[in-house]
Amino acid sequence: MSRTDRPLNFWTVIAAILIALALCGLTALVFFVRPASSGDVQLAPVSLTVIPAPTSTPLLPPTPTLDPAFQPTSTPAPGEIAVGAYVQIAGTEGEGLRLRDAPGLGSTPVFLGYDSEAFTVKDGPREADGYTWWYLVAPYDETRAGWAAGDFLEVVPSP
Repeated sequence: MSRTDRPLNFWTVIAAILIALALCGLTALVFFVRPASSGDVQLAPVSLTVIPAPTSTPLLPPTPTLDPAFQPTSTPAPGEIAVGAYVQIAGTEGEGLRLRDAPGLGSTPVFLGYDSEAFTVKDGPREADGYTWWYLVAPYDETRAGWAAGDFLEVVPSP
């Protein structure tokens, strides 16, 4: 085997060692040599903020509060007409009942309701012309709505 066939020769190893020493020397120079400090350098004040860890809070039941706008209503007796109840037209002997745009016999009829037709009571009672009037809306068609005299209504169970 000749001298040129060897992968590393003596001078290559020496050159690699010298380069490594030079790099180590430069690194030491950068990290260990400090510039001369001037006398007017001041340190910045440091403030430390301590944030306490959260504490466990016992679980208490919520305190009930009353809504000042709430108006308690009495529960109507069975068979008594009230807002939210379902009623049907009865007692017109097949002639139907005129539902009107306002309570009273003098107001304009809106449409004719037929016997056994069911409605939801939305407003009332209002007294006019010797009758108690209730505002009714058909649950299947909200355009069928008007005031009806309570004498021709009977309460039915909700569908």
